[in-house]
Amino acid sequence: MKGALMSVSDRLLLRKRAIIETVNDELKNIAQVEHSRNRCLENFIVNLFGAIAAYYLFPKKPCINVQRTIDTLLTLF
Repeated sequence: MKGALMSVSDRLLLRKRAIIETVNDELKNIAQVEHSRNRCLENFIVNLFGAIAAYYLFPKKPCINVQRTIDTLLTLF
């Protein structure tokens, strides 16, 4: 892959990738939410709400503490 410039927010979220992967793993293995190729919008919405409801019922949820600050000193234009 070629090296590309990344924004600061993308770099911060890349550091939090382990937590994001943990949430995806919990949804796949514990809640048994599977990826399916939905052919209509209604099935996609039902699967999405099912995943959100299953995640909501977990007793312990990992979280990402993201605090966005706007720094005007780094603005060039």
